[in-house]
Amino acid sequence: MPRVKNGNNLMPRKFRETKIVIASHNEGKVSEIADLLIPLGISVISSRDINLPEPEETGTTFIENAELKAILAAKLSGLHAIADDSGLCISALGGAPGIYSARWAGENKNFNAAMERVADALLMSGQYDRKASFHCALSLGWPDGKNESVEGVLTGQIIWPARGNKGFGYDPMFVPDGHTETFGEMDPNKKHAISHRAVAYDKLIKKCFQK
Repeated sequence: MPRVKNGNNLMPRKFRETKIVIASHNEGKVSEIADLLIPLGISVISSRDINLPEPEETGTTFIENAELKAILAAKLSGLHAIADDSGLCISALGGAPGIYSARWAGENKNFNAAMERVADALLMSGQYDRKASFHCALSLGWPDGKNESVEGVLTGQIIWPARGNKGFGYDPMFVPDGHTETFGEMDPNKKHAISHRAVAYDKLIKKCFQK
């Protein structure tokens, strides 16, 4: 189904199916995205569930990497697919780790080591600025190779030592603006309501899921 012209604008494609692939092997991401989609009556499966490969993330932005994953999963599965690319951007580190956030955790996905690496890098920088932002790009892919994408951002501060054992990734060292708890301490439902992923999801719902 091609995009529909509305005057000089192209209307975004609409999702009208009942099943979708979450293009990720990351259990934390799959769980968060599933929690957002299931209330819409959409049945979800993950890439891992159907043995889909994870593509090399060769994009230079969160959006580009999300699109790579969504388009590949949709093409290989023959189903619509939703993909997330997200990361932590720290002002004092010039936006790092950014799109390389997962790579800072190494092949074993050791985010405790990644958080220590962030803390060491901030110490070495000699800067006191602890402003940071979580970014989430979501891309919805169609089996014909088309896609729609959005991005959500949540600002906050980096703290060290990390606090809390909830969430995943860099959550225990990130305090969102207007709050005192880290994402690692915060009740999951509270986190899901304000997170960068929730911001992106709300945009995607309005763009592709609502009539």
